[in-house]
Amino acid sequence: MGIGDIIGDALAYPFQNVKALLLYVVLGVIAAIIGGGAVLSLAATYTSKGLGGYAFGGLSIVGIILFVLVLFLIEGYGLDIIKFGIERRNDAPGIDIGRQISNAIKLVVVSIVYYVIPAIIIIVLGLFLRDWILTIISIILVIVFALANFMAKCRLAKTDSLGDALAIGEAIGDISRVGIGKIIATVILIILILVIVSIIIAFVINLNNIIGSILLGIFVVYFVFFYNRAIGLLYAEAN
Repeated sequence: MGIGDIIGDALAYPFQNVKALLLYVVLGVIAAIIGGGAVLSLAATYTSKGLGGYAFGGLSIVGIILFVLVLFLIEGYGLDIIKFGIERRNDAPGIDIGRQISNAIKLVVVSIVYYVIPAIIIIVLGLFLRDWILTIISIILVIVFALANFMAKCRLAKTDSLGDALAIGEAIGDISRVGIGKIIATVILIILILVIVSIIIAFVINLNNIIGSILLGIFVVYFVFFYNRAIGLLYAEAN
């Protein structure tokens, strides 16, 4: 697929799966409610004494745990959107709580590994190289590993395998298989769309805060569908 085809398909995808879009909105609202409740309980912990304080503290801990689990569920759902994009399926994923939360946890591990490795290399090289040389190497390393992490996320979405996602050499190889120019151009277009819509929504918020906030919430969910769909279709080029 060309870049225009990928973006066009990704833009239309949320409208083809309105029920799933609404489901994602519900998950987001649940996360917001739980997160807000946890914050209020945590605040009450510091203002209450005795058993009441301990009760509020317990509620805040439970709330935080539930909040994180819902966020992981949402992130895992996003990975499934990527997977459906790789398979060029036009339907939307269902909810699989255990697997999606598990995959989201794996994604956290993958992201840590892909950003810790270049950081360690840069620190070690800093002991031997001059500043300007280190700066150039650092920029190259960060870009390569950021793109590799991008590919690793797709590999995880495709296989559910942490091992496949952490195969750094294969992930870097996927960059060339997809095409670094195509990846960068697609990312630039996605960012451009995000910026343009954000400016429009900011303008609406200035006119009417309530309407603008509703539009912002809807767009955030829409963008998650659009972004993950685009990533999946892009990675499909490597297969």
